[in-house]
Amino acid sequence: MIPIERHQQILALVQEKGVVSIAELTDRLSVSHMTIRRDLQKLEEQGAVMSVSGGVRSMERLASEPSHQDKTSMFSQEKQAIGAAAARHIPARSCIYLDAGTTTLALARELGRRDDLTIVTNDFAIANFFIDNSQCRMIHSGGSLCRDNRSCVGDAAAQALRGLSIDIAFISASCWGLRGIFTPDEEKIAVKRAVNEVSSKRVLLADSSKYNKIATFLALPLNCFDSIITDRRLSDASRQEMTAQQIDVILAG
Repeated sequence: MIPIERHQQILALVQEKGVVSIAELTDRLSVSHMTIRRDLQKLEEQGAVMSVSGGVRSMERLASEPSHQDKTSMFSQEKQAIGAAAARHIPARSCIYLDAGTTTLALARELGRRDDLTIVTNDFAIANFFIDNSQCRMIHSGGSLCRDNRSCVGDAAAQALRGLSIDIAFISASCWGLRGIFTPDEEKIAVKRAVNEVSSKRVLLADSSKYNKIATFLALPLNCFDSIITDRRLSDASRQEMTAQQIDVILAG
């Protein structure tokens, strides 16, 4: 049996049962443990499955983005810790980008006392916070309005961002894994890719509840990021895999 046929059978079993052990896969497919482990590694790199102790399970797929209001109450302590950790890594007089999201909003709240930054964002909640709480220079991307996310998306926003030079981009994610960051909303892709192009340093801000979940669109591969700031619930094994990609992983909290 060639690898692609094994991969198809593995995916069919995982879809049917949810979780399948390595022992069952070696028995069903009549191959060695080493062969199965190589197959599972390949499938995990593709974002098709997630390894668990002694086996593999199906990936959780995000079909739609929660609203800004819903996200505000989700994992708020983790987001606050991530925001505080990120704030400590912003040098004086930097130009930074804060992507749309409630984790980046938590970072914004840590910066209210500073007046030396130029802050670029596509998020209206972040812009409103700085209007009321800071003397930092503000640049909003503009673009097509995404009401549920209280932000601007699409090509017009992306084009505005391409005209800037950003020191550090703090980028959010609907879900993420070893392949990269994913979104169910195609309109968000252009903005994240434009920021990636014009930033000297890129930092992913995402709590561990979003880890090893996927959505339809891969916005950026994980190796685009210089650093990842997440919470302490991320497993040691996952952290080691990211470190092997030369990505600095900071566990907040």
